[in-house]
Amino acid sequence: MPIKPNFRSRLMLLGASVLILPINMTFAQSLDSTVNMETQINQNSAASQSRVSNLARQTQDLLSEFRVVVRETESLKIYNDNLQNVVDDQHNEMASINRQLAGLEETNRGVVPLMLEMISSLERIVEADIPFRIEERRARVVRLRQMMDQAEVTASEKYRQVMEVFQSELEFGRTTEAYSDALPTTGQTVEFLRVGRMLLVYQTSDHSVTGWFNPRSRVFEELDDDRFRLEVKDGLAIARNEKAPNLVMLPVPGPKAAK
Repeated sequence: MPIKPNFRSRLMLLGASVLILPINMTFAQSLDSTVNMETQINQNSAASQSRVSNLARQTQDLLSEFRVVVRETESLKIYNDNLQNVVDDQHNEMASINRQLAGLEETNRGVVPLMLEMISSLERIVEADIPFRIEERRARVVRLRQMMDQAEVTASEKYRQVMEVFQSELEFGRTTEAYSDALPTTGQTVEFLRVGRMLLVYQTSDHSVTGWFNPRSRVFEELDDDRFRLEVKDGLAIARNEKAPNLVMLPVPGPKAAK
């Protein structure tokens, strides 16, 4: 016959079931709390890692910028050092120029009177010389005098032009030339032949009149000797390179008798 559990036994089993249920619920709650905490920790770790990564990138960017700034600073320092050397050299150059200007002012005070005297001497030479290209040479003397009063022309340029004119006058003594010009006595255009500064003869274009400048009387005179007509004609052709150089007979004044 089956054994029936008594009331006390059923009560004890029920009590055991009641005790197990609270234990399981507490464990589940603890487990959920642990999982939530682990999840929060993971999330915090991910956020921290993200911040660390951002900080690392920012640090790398700052380091790159720092290196660029350092290179630029070094380049600027080299540039500034070179620029300072340039400035120092310019200061030295300015000091040298100032010294030269001071010396130049002293030189000008001595050179300007000398140039004025040279122009006066040149004028006397032109007037005392045989009158070849006389108006042209007088005009050059006038230009030199006007130039001396021009402030925009430097002293060195004035000296150069004065010496250039003197050099041209010097060349006249070593050259021969033929040129056309008006005869001062009649205004007629004739062909002049200049031989250095020693002789000036002329001839009309039809070769009918031949003459010379007499350095003793300082006037233009016709030459009566017909042989000079051919000689002057040949001399003009030689001076124009129309004929080969050759000897020609021209009137040359003899030396003055000694007193």
